[in-house]
Parts: sequence; structure tokens; C-alpha cells
Amino acid sequence: MTALALARSWRPKTFTQLVGQDHVVKALTHALDQGRLHHAWLFTGTRGVGKTTIARILAKALNCTGPDGKGKMTSEPCGKCPACVEIDEGRFVDYIEMDAASNRGVDDMAALLEKAAYAPSSARFKVYMIDEVHMLSTQAFNSMLKMLEEPPPHVKFILATTDPQKIPVTILSRCLQFNLKQMPVALIIEHLEKVLTAEKVSYEPVALRVLAKAAQGSMRDALSLTDQAIAYAAGAVNETAVRGMLGTLDDAYLISMLDALATHDGASLLAIAEEMGVRSMSFSLALQDLSSLLQKIAAAQVVPESVLDDWPEAGEIRRLVSVFTREEIQLFYQIAITSRTDISLAPDEQTGFAMALLRMLAFRPAGSGDLSQKTLPASTPVVKSSPKPAMKTETQSATKPATKEAPEILKEVPKASEAPKVSAVASAVSSSAASNGVPEAGRPNWHDLMRQLPLRGLVQQMAFQTDLQDWVDSSQGIKIIAVSSLPQLATADCVERLREVLATHFAKPVRLEVVGGVVDQSVAKIDAQVNQERRLNAEEQIATDPLIKELEKQFGAKVVSGSVRPL
Repeated sequence: MTALALARSWRPKTFTQLVGQDHVVKALTHALDQGRLHHAWLFTGTRGVGKTTIARILAKALNCTGPDGKGKMTSEPCGKCPACVEIDEGRFVDYIEMDAASNRGVDDMAALLEKAAYAPSSARFKVYMIDEVHMLSTQAFNSMLKMLEEPPPHVKFILATTDPQKIPVTILSRCLQFNLKQMPVALIIEHLEKVLTAEKVSYEPVALRVLAKAAQGSMRDALSLTDQAIAYAAGAVNETAVRGMLGTLDDAYLISMLDALATHDGASLLAIAEEMGVRSMSFSLALQDLSSLLQKIAAAQVVPESVLDDWPEAGEIRRLVSVFTREEIQLFYQIAITSRTDISLAPDEQTGFAMALLRMLAFRPAGSGDLSQKTLPASTPVVKSSPKPAMKTETQSATKPATKEAPEILKEVPKASEAPKVSAVASAVSSSAASNGVPEAGRPNWHDLMRQLPLRGLVQQMAFQTDLQDWVDSSQGIKIIAVSSLPQLATADCVERLREVLATHFAKPVRLEVVGGVVDQSVAKIDAQVNQERRLNAEEQIATDPLIKELEKQFGAKVVSGSVRPL
């Protein structure tokens, strides 16, 4: 005899065996126990969550007569009386299951309603179960309105659909609607453990987690995939076999991708994509798993307690939290989810996946950081002593805002508190020449030099992202090594243009080399820090200004967040 599939052999027979739909079970059980029954129910939800199963259990509960044949309607069908047995076997004459996809016309509905007028042959109620009811035509819906509103006492309707939005409001208003939930991963794992233990099949917990995630909330899909995994692995359900069957990505691949992104290792990213292609893995599922992992990292960065110890990747998530900034994780997540739609437009899936990884690498600046969380790197401490006069004058001239006529309200804002905060950042700018490991004697301040040079466009952007690493001034010329946080900007043309400008400025031959790396203090970073300090200072002054407070009190005025700009 052919064995039944797990999804059929483990179909719940009573309300107590149902998994994950407690809200529906509670409502139906109370209605059956109290005898307060509606004449029509509508069950909605995605595939494999129990719509047809609940309909059959409800039909048994309505018509159960007990083992002795004298029982009444109950919320706990016995499973032994003729009604229960025949409904389970699909041959009960007064329980009619109709597929609306193949019987969607007005003539089919008219034939059904005509038979509904007759009393049940051997049951307490005649139960009509219409599956995928949203497939009925408009005329068929209209023809059943009267019967659905006031059916005969012996008739009950059970409607089921995966798309309730397509059902007319006139039908919805005549039914009690229950929305069945998708099964959470933890619940699917728990049920699969119970099933495999009863079936005497060995398994690995990690393999069940992979199956549960692949089921996407459907218990029927989870059981079907488990059946397939048992056949694929020839008995034992292990992680390697399950991932090979599904074509899903091992967590080790995902961690390797993120480690390669952290080290700007493009060769490793391409090698991972190539190996995935050789193993015929699903690149779309790989992007889905990657986005799921990135979401967990982003959540851990905000709420560290969100990482559960029973996750296999919990240790790696906690490690990666400090490797990337919050902005980088958000960027990677956005690229991952948008690339899932773009992958169908690529020449092939592997190319689309490789481009998604390279896009993450290209848009992640080297040494990028969150300025809102760390105003100054630890390697560049703020010097409390006053800087040299020459340095102070040059820095202040570079950061001094342009003067223009201010509105009357802003003219009254005191500016005494602005100087100390800006001067703290200016001190850090002045000390940056010493912080990069280059002595000051005989060497220019690199940041001031970049601001003074006549640079424009892309060359200026490249120069503002650099810091001086090495400077050798000899009789033959000057040898300069600069480190850039955006090495992709340091094209041969840009480097040559900057070299020519430096040679003209110093009237000496210049040999310039720009290398990629982490830059603690560049012109762009210092400018961003100064601007942020000045903006926060301006917001503080506006918030504490007596005139602004008076306007808020008398007229209900409100300062829009983010609208304050320093003059």
C-alpha cells in the first residue's frame, strides 16, 4: 500500500490538533458549546494554513452523533460516528466541497442553490464548503446573495479564499470572517519535530529551521518539503541535504560575503558568486537570506537583546554589529531587496547577483563612519591648549561663514555660545597635521593645502577625501603618499591633475601616489564635523532664545525640526 504524504496523514482531525490558529478555534468552540451558530463563515488566509481543515472539522462538529449515535452537536467531534468517519474519508453526502475555480458560473451556483432547499439525507445540517470563492463570477455572487442571507435552517455555508479583496462587500457582510494567520517559524519547527519523532525519522534542528523558513508560513508546504527532504536524504533529515535540495545558501556564505565587504575584498565576493553558480544555488533566495541577516544585524545595532542565543548565527551577528555602521547595514539591506527585482533583468542570475555584491562594495566608502555617533575619531584627540596662531588663522578663514543680512529675529540671537564649540573642532583641525604621524617641521598642513590649491570638480572631491601619509622633500623633488577613503575616485587622470597642481604650487617636480585605506581625518570629514557642530549650536541657540519662546507661547509657533541653518 502506498504511504500517504505527511501533509495528508497529519491533517488535524479535531480543533485541539490544530496548530497556530487559536483565535479561530476559540471563537468556533465557544459558538458550538453555546449553540450560537451563524449560518455562513468565511475563512481567509494564504495557502496551507488550515482553511479546508477547519471547514471539515466544523462540519464534523455540526453533525457528530457520538459513538452511540445519540450525541448532540459538539466542539469535540468523536471521530467514530458515521458522520465523522465519512467526512474524513470524503464521502459524506451532506458535506459538499465545491471548487469555485472550476464551477464559477451562474448556472453552477443555481444548481447548488436548488439542491440546498432540500433537507439533508442523514445529517443534522447540510454543509456547503466553497473553496477559492473569489473565483466566482459577478453573476454567480449575485445569484447567491438571497440564499446566503436567509438560508434554510438545515443549511450552513463555509467559504474559503486566499484573496478576500476580490469578494464583493455584499458577500462579506453576510458572513462571519476569520483571517487565518501564517505559521511562525518557531511553531513550524516544533510541529515538524513532533511529526518526525512520531515517524521515527532522525533530523538536525538546523535542517528543520531551513525547512520552516522555506515554507513561508505554510504548514502544508513545510510538511511537503519535509517529505521531499526525507526522500532526498534517504532517511535522515540533515542540513546539508536540505540546503542542497532547496538550493539555499549556507550561513557561512553570508558571513563570508559580509567579511569581504568589511575588508573591501572584491575578489572574494566574485569567488563566492562563482562557487554558488557551480553549486547551482538560487541567487534570488541568496539575496533573500542576505537581507534577512542584515535585518537581524540592524535590529541588534539598535536593540542588542533582539539576538536570541538559540540562533545558529547569533555569535556572528554580535560580531558584525561592531564591524559596520548603521548606515552601511541600511545601505546593504536596500541594495539586497532591490536587487531581487533587478536580477530578472540581468543577462543571467549569477551576473545580477555578482553586480549586487559589487554595488554594495562600490557604494560603501572606505573608513566610513557615523558622524552622529562619534564626532571625532579616537586617533585624533581634541587638544585643549590653544593652537599655533598661524594654524588658527588659516582654519578660521577656511570655516568662516559668508556674511549676509540676517532677519531681525536672528539678529537678536546671542552668539556667545557658538565660539567654544566651533573652536573645539578647529583645535582638532589644527592638530590634524600631527595626528597623521608626519612631523610639522618642513611639511605643509595637508588639509589647508588642499583648500588653497585651485582644484575643481572631481579632482577637488578626490583631494578632499585624502590625508597625508608620507612626505619626502629632496633636491630631486617631492615624493608624496596620500591615503584616500574613496579610492574609486583616485583615477589616473585625477591623480595626474593633482600632481601637476602640486608641482606648480611648490615649483618642484612632484611624485604623487594615492592609496586606499581608512582615513581618520580628511578635509571632507573635518568640514562635515564643523558644519554639524555649528548646526547643533544654532539649533540650541534658537531653542533657548527668549524671543522664539515668546512667539511659541503667544502664537503657538513651532520650530520645524531640521530647518535651522547656521549663518
